[in-house]
Amino acid sequence: MTEPYLLLWLEGPLQAWGHDSRFGRRDSLDFPTKSGVLGLLCCALGAGGEQRELLAELADLDMQLEAHVPTGRDGNPQPRQPLLRDFHMVGSGYDDQDPWQSLLIPKTSDGKKAVGGGTKMTYRYYLQDMAFAVALQVPAARLEMFVAALREPVWDLYLGRKSCVPTEFVYQGHYATAQAALAAGAVLAGDKRRAFAFRVLQGEHEGDEVLTLNDVPLQFGEHKQYRDRRVTLQHGTT
Repeated sequence: MTEPYLLLWLEGPLQAWGHDSRFGRRDSLDFPTKSGVLGLLCCALGAGGEQRELLAELADLDMQLEAHVPTGRDGNPQPRQPLLRDFHMVGSGYDDQDPWQSLLIPKTSDGKKAVGGGTKMTYRYYLQDMAFAVALQVPAARLEMFVAALREPVWDLYLGRKSCVPTEFVYQGHYATAQAALAAGAVLAGDKRRAFAFRVLQGEHEGDEVLTLNDVPLQFGEHKQYRDRRVTLQHGTT
């Protein structure tokens, strides 16, 4: 029997799906990464730590998605909003003589004070006003557990970064195929007056662009590990 698909609806004013970021610059991909989606699933389960066994079961399974943008009063798709850049100061304004506040100040690798007092400037980028229908294939034996967790999450769910709160229920049903899941997502998009923008398929297919992403998590926790995944972008038609 083919493994089923969860339909996850990821919608919010801001989303951030990092795939190649550094401390001072936190970029976002144009669409959810597999590591971000599986991280959301682990939050729902309350599954912390490395989770190597669970991730091994999910690593080779399929993930497809369709992106949807708002439409105007005429029913036509609105132009996509540019990436929002947010400026942060990390470690500024803390008293280094206070034991608790001192923990919040960045330090060198050996625990000493950094040059300039430890204050760091960072830039963080966010997608604006996007919605994604994600068809995530899961083991049939774990389907009920995943559905229960998504309906009543143990930890807060967020859209890539903890400041990005979803504005719709994430779980929107489960289906036998990715096509059925994404078709249901398209109906939901229509109800929300959103239009198809692009599709991302796992693997190499006919499309506008084929990318290699290092976004398949093998281990979470303190020492994260990932491997590559090939995806194909398809624009313009449903």
